Order: sequence, then structure tokens, then C-alpha cells
Amino acid sequence: MSPGPDPRALLAGLREDLRAANYTVDGVGELVGDVASAALEREQPLPALRATEGSREPAAVLLRCATLGRAVRRAELDAALPRTGTAGAQALGLVAAAGEGPDDEVRPLVDLRPYTVDDAAGAAEWWLVSDLGELATGQALSADHVLGVGGASLTLASATVRTPVERVLDIGTGCGIQALHASRHARRVTATDTSERALDLAAVNAALNEVALDLRQGSLLEPVEDGERFGLVVSNPPFVITPRTGAVPTYEYRDGGMPGDSLVARLVGGVGDVLAPGGVAQLLGNWELHEGESWSQRLEHWLEGTGLDAWVVQREVADPALYAETWIRDGGQKPGPRFDELYAAWLDDFAARGVTGVGFGVVTLRRPERPGTPLRRFEENLAPLTDPLGEVFAAGLAAHDRLAVLDDDALGELALRVAADVTDERYHTPGEPDPRIVLLRQGGGLRHVAQVDGDLAGLVGACDGELTLAQVSAGLAVLGEEEVGAVRARLFPRVRDLVADGLLLLP
Repeated sequence: MSPGPDPRALLAGLREDLRAANYTVDGVGELVGDVASAALEREQPLPALRATEGSREPAAVLLRCATLGRAVRRAELDAALPRTGTAGAQALGLVAAAGEGPDDEVRPLVDLRPYTVDDAAGAAEWWLVSDLGELATGQALSADHVLGVGGASLTLASATVRTPVERVLDIGTGCGIQALHASRHARRVTATDTSERALDLAAVNAALNEVALDLRQGSLLEPVEDGERFGLVVSNPPFVITPRTGAVPTYEYRDGGMPGDSLVARLVGGVGDVLAPGGVAQLLGNWELHEGESWSQRLEHWLEGTGLDAWVVQREVADPALYAETWIRDGGQKPGPRFDELYAAWLDDFAARGVTGVGFGVVTLRRPERPGTPLRRFEENLAPLTDPLGEVFAAGLAAHDRLAVLDDDALGELALRVAADVTDERYHTPGEPDPRIVLLRQGGGLRHVAQVDGDLAGLVGACDGELTLAQVSAGLAVLGEEEVGAVRARLFPRVRDLVADGLLLLP
């Protein structure tokens, strides 16, 4: 028996075909236009279908088949993929052909689409294989569905610190998107998942994009060997809070099989064991909200005894009904009796534990390099954010480290400067010469806003990178006919807050 085609050779040919077809994010955007591109981001295929109808351009054929899930003729796919052909795509498990004739129908078996990124590690273009979603099938998802790049994936990719490290661990890799990101700033990337299908698709994506990954099967930290330590751990885990009843399907990509929010609690409590000194872990998660307990108190409980620094940003809050609706729809379930059955199961589950809502956010943890009081920073930020946040978290952790070793005398010797994206907003009562409210507003990052009094506004205005804080404080003391020590005692704690938030920058 002759050996079958070499998958790596087929993937190399496919890679060249996709490049030649200009099957890229920009290429697809040029093909279908801004309106259809925006609709695709909302999972609405009709404008793109209309824009590509009748077109034999390779990118149009690939978009209709590989992303929109429509059947194409064999001759069309052969022309779009001249090196790979329909036969090669079949051998890779990408499509199924009804026959070998040029007019025979070829239908997609997976989703194959372009992806682009530009963050602190630079720009990159990849192609990602995942399971066909509701956009293509119009059906409820299967239990072993492997998700492509969704909103949560993009949130984590944006938030990840991209400092070069020796080793990265990606827990719950799915199709491998976070591992691909990490491969640009790590010498070795280990990616784990409980799903064998997810690991198979991650292997395809790694080979298609010429990235080496160490893929392991197992739950959470189980695949990590004794003594292994990582400079960065990333995880978009199966964090969705799901009723543990037989009536509710278990989707591997979002449901870790544990009750309530205990999976995220276990990951937060245990990830420090695999972090190298100075190593950072960043993960997404849901946490339950209960009457009489703030969301930060719940996470503080999870962190007890870990010794880890923690910076948690709550990005969304959903009431129990909204949360249930969101995830029932996410599984592709349409309104009807089955929808209502699932809805009731979710509401019963939340009521049994007294859940009043569910929070979602980004958890950044760090193994300190030296003993000390761990950082505990919890903030809620529900506003839309557009900038990559990895550099913001990296800068914030670095600022915390600097401030921790600076007493007020040492801080006073530094010449701070105002961050370039900070603006000063002043609100006056008509007829009054002095502003009633002064706001310092951050234009990027987490878009912090600080309300300041006149003295602090004056101090910030003088932070030009040349005058030291001691000099500025002395000047304010003279102007206000006040002891310089009193000025420092009043303003320096607020200065530390502004540095921690990135509105003022240390030299």
C-alpha cells in the first residue's frame, strides 16, 4: 500500500495557496467592503454572500466555503487552491466532495479564516482552523465544538503582557490562538486542553503557521510536570457557570464540568505553583455575585495563602437572567420549548446558591521575586476599551515595584512627567473664577479618570520631567503659605495613585 500524502507538505502548499489568493483580513475586507466586513464581525453572513455572489476570485471562493460554510463547485476550489486542490483539502479534513467531477459539490467541514494581530510583540498574519459555527451551519453547536477567535479570545490577547520570556503555558488552548500569540515572545510554548479535538486543530494551526507548540492533554494544571516553571501563563478557561444537570448540554470549549465558579477559583488558587519568580499569569473568568459580599471579596478569598500579586479588572456584570440567555444563545439554541427548559435550569441553579449576578473580567497574577506584602488591586471598568492592554498591565506592575521601594523623600527627588494621553478638564460654576471640578482623564489604556483639587492639579501641571516633586511641593507651599511637610503629606499619596494608574510617569 502506498503511503498517503504528507500532511506537512499539504499544509505548506495550502499556506502558499492562501497567500497567493490574498486570503487575508485586508484582502477579504477589500473584496467585500466595509459594510459586509462589519456584518461578518456581528456574525451576519448575508452582506458578504451578496458581495461574493458569482465571483470566481480565489478569495471569494474561499470566503464562501471556508468561512461562510457554503458549498462550492470542485473546479472553483481547485482553481482557488492550485497547489492543494480539492483532493489535498479533503486529505487534510477541511472539506468533503460529492464526487470527482468539476461540477460536483464540495462542502466545508471546518472553518478556515484569516487573522491579523498588531500588539507589543509586533504584527503577524495567520490562518486559523476551527469548527464551523452557527454562522455557517445555522444549527446548535456540538458538545465537542472547538471555537475559533471570539470576543473572549480577543480580550485575553489584548490584555496579555508581551514581555519576552523563556517559557509560556497556555491552559485551555482550544484552537491555539493564545499559543500562537505567545510564540512570538517565548522560546517554548506549552499548550494544554482536555479536548482531543481541540489539540488536533491546534496542531493543524501550529503547522499551517509554522509555529512549534508542545501540546498536552489534561485539565488545568494536570499536564504540567513536576518542577516545570513558566514566565507567563495565559488561560481562557472553560469558565462559563453551567447547571450541573443532565438537561443542560456540556460544551467542552466553555464548560469545565465543575459547579459554579469553582474552576476559576481553583485556577487562581493553584497557578502560582507553576510560575517562575517574577512570572505572570493572566486569565479570564466569571465569578458569582452574592448578597452581602462584594465581587472583590470573593476573589480575595480565592487568593488567600497564594502569596501572589493580584490585579483584577471587572469588565462586565450580568444579572442571572441575562447570563442564562447569553450562553443558551451561544450554544445556537433558538427560542422555543427547549430554550425555556434550559433557561429554567439556569435560573434554578442560580437561585439554589443565592447568586444575584455574574461578573466577568481579566485576572492578572504574579509570583513576586522578593518577599513583601502582595499587591491587591481590584477595579471595575465597564467602559468600552480599544487599546491593547498588555503594555498597560506591564507598566502598572513595574510602577508598583518602583513605588514599593520609594519612601516620600526618595519620591520627592524624582522629576515626574504627565503621560501623553492625559487631559485636564475643568468645570466652572457660572460667575465663579475657580473651577468647581477638575478631572484628569486618561485617553488610552484603562481610561482612568481622577478628580483632583487645585493644589494637586497644579502639581500635575508642573510635572514636566525637569522639576522634582520636592521642588514643586516647595513652590506650592510658598504660594499657599503652608508648611512644605503638610503639602507633601496631603499630595504625595495622591501622586502615588496617579503613578499607579499611569497618569503620571516615573523617570
